[in-house]
Amino acid sequence: MKTSWRSASLVASAAAVLALTTACGQDSPPAASQNVGATAAAGDYGSIGAGSGTGGTTATGQPAAPSPSSPSSPAGKLSVSTAEKVGKVVTDSLGLTLYRFDQDTAEPPKTNCDGDCAKTWPPVPADDAEAGEGIDKALLGSVTRADGTKQLTVGGWPAYRYAKDVNAGDVKGQGVGGKWYALAPDGKKAQGGGADAGGEVVQAGLSTRKDPKLGEIVVDKNGMTVYRFKKDEAWPKPVSNCSGACLEKWPLVEPVDFADTKGIQKKGYMTFERTDGQGAQQTINCSPIYTFAGDKAPGDTNGQGVGGTWYAVRPDGKLVGASE
Repeated sequence: MKTSWRSASLVASAAAVLALTTACGQDSPPAASQNVGATAAAGDYGSIGAGSGTGGTTATGQPAAPSPSSPSSPAGKLSVSTAEKVGKVVTDSLGLTLYRFDQDTAEPPKTNCDGDCAKTWPPVPADDAEAGEGIDKALLGSVTRADGTKQLTVGGWPAYRYAKDVNAGDVKGQGVGGKWYALAPDGKKAQGGGADAGGEVVQAGLSTRKDPKLGEIVVDKNGMTVYRFKKDEAWPKPVSNCSGACLEKWPLVEPVDFADTKGIQKKGYMTFERTDGQGAQQTINCSPIYTFAGDKAPGDTNGQGVGGTWYAVRPDGKLVGASE
């Protein structure tokens, strides 16, 4: 589904990456950094443990699925609602929040959530969906799933409900596994921040919070802890040594404009283009940064010290609780 807003978004994103991609200590953009393609051994990137959320997880980082009462309920007339701490989101005719999955694609639309995943995240049928107030009908479409059914897309992104959202206005799926986000009216991820352990709303794309055990650490826009991998490289340019299965457990942090940060060191704040097809990744002090699929709620730090190679990040990009 190609639309003018999406083309403009891609152009703006490309310009932002070009502007930020500068080698450490250099004033002009160098050639793209090389990802050596090495995938960390199982003991290095760790297993996804239980965070402060409820339920277990599957191999893809999804929570164990409760049985949704009506997994194929019609969407009906879509509308826009404002969810606390999340912002404007797309809801169905019953007021239930619709979500998108980072492992899907929008151009072309493709869904990668089947089996147990689709029980936890029921696909939204496309058949009777219609645009209500605040929804551009030109952004609505469909994608054919493996079983032949038609799934609703918004801005090209396949739409889902979350089985644990039982009341209108629930947004319990926001940020789950670092891969699931409420759909904004334009098909992008809902832009509102999460909340830290003290309940303070985190609005910036990257900011800091005071952890009672780790001190001041970096968090993303949803309040989720940001980590570094000791086997990555920062000098003379960033190289990520986490790919494949490693990235399923440690999702990369996508580029964040420095203007959308708070309390983060500017020196060495740059992006680099990965060579494994995963696009651009953000760094702090030239070190690639990630979140952890085992953190289920803002304030979780379950990734700290995993495998002796993963650690939370200070505002200057240094590791928390480990030497460089």
